Amino acid sequence: MVSIRECREEDLELLESRIPSPGRTRRHAARFEQQQRGLTTFLIAWAETVPVGTAQILWHGCAAPEVRQRHPNCPELNGLGIWPPELRSQGIGSAIIDAAEDLVRQRGHDQIGLGVDDHNQRAAALYLRLGYQETGCRYLDRYHYIDDHGTRHEVVDPARFLVKHLGGVAPHHL
Repeated sequence: MVSIRECREEDLELLESRIPSPGRTRRHAARFEQQQRGLTTFLIAWAETVPVGTAQILWHGCAAPEVRQRHPNCPELNGLGIWPPELRSQGIGSAIIDAAEDLVRQRGHDQIGLGVDDHNQRAAALYLRLGYQETGCRYLDRYHYIDDHGTRHEVVDPARFLVKHLGGVAPHHL
């Protein structure tokens, strides 16, 4: 059983020790800083007192221009990860996605999107099973990381953007 909540400043040291950022990226601190600026919500999955997964909601949507043009004002679930890898396929990712969808609904949005790398068939299968739909929108996911030696590495992954319509009205019960 996991619980999902927004990152707090006091979580950063434990996050970094349990789910290390690649190289010198300080990914958790950067995500927390974006949350503090109101640009994102940085979610952490907890198994009791141990962080086991993270993701963030990008409230202004995907950075790729191809996606922004076709899906303006669509918040993006980004950077979903479960750690250690042995914990994958145990419902943690689904719990994070569910929490993100709830937050997006609470903010008045009726859809959420996410990108999936062409080589990550396992993740794509999960997203499709959870109701995300192919949009036909393809793009190059561009990011970088700094390795332990201080060298910057640019990464470009072919990806596709999926969207889930959340529905804005709760079902009416007779």
